[in-house]
Amino acid sequence: MTKIIGVIQVKGGAGRSTVSTNLAGELSKVGKTVLIDCDMPQGTSASWFAVREQAGKAGSLTSDTASTHRELVAKVEQHQDADYIVLDGPPRIAELTRAILVLADLCLIPVGASAAEIWATADILTLIEEAKQVKPIKARMVWTRYRSFTKLAQELSDAAEKQLGLEALKTSLAMRVSYTEALGSGLTGAEIQDQNAKIETRYLAAEVMSLLRKKS
Repeated sequence: MTKIIGVIQVKGGAGRSTVSTNLAGELSKVGKTVLIDCDMPQGTSASWFAVREQAGKAGSLTSDTASTHRELVAKVEQHQDADYIVLDGPPRIAELTRAILVLADLCLIPVGASAAEIWATADILTLIEEAKQVKPIKARMVWTRYRSFTKLAQELSDAAEKQLGLEALKTSLAMRVSYTEALGSGLTGAEIQDQNAKIETRYLAAEVMSLLRKKS
């Protein structure tokens, strides 16, 4: 059965496309994967895939786009032969965001290590509660640009848990130039010469697959 992962965040620059592309690229190494970019016309994930495909590295990964929630539902139905579908959502509250919440087996919410991003993420909680009226929602925060060794990181983690009540993935993506370089090169963090990025990216994919295997 196809597993769908939605990546949503109403604040731009939080790392949605970084999470989406790294996850899709790594999942495609274990099964047929489709990356659907729902942030058109910007299309960061779609552009990343185009570079990857041109370099002959697409493998079991394909890409698609959706500009409306109706188009997204149709595209998801169209790709039911995939093992995984990764949905890169728009940076705003929209019908597309709501559709992703309902369609996804797991929703990931990237949060950059700043108080402003925690505040912005609070807006998603209402959408999650609305979506729960339709189906159970499994949602997790993903820390991006995270510096675990700093006092600020611990303070932000405590604040997020208190204010949002959302569980965070054990895996976080640190602030690394490598992720920017990978995004522009059509690669994942596991495919570049940065051992820490390799570990983080592989752990991200492994943790997501583990969550998808769990029923609750």
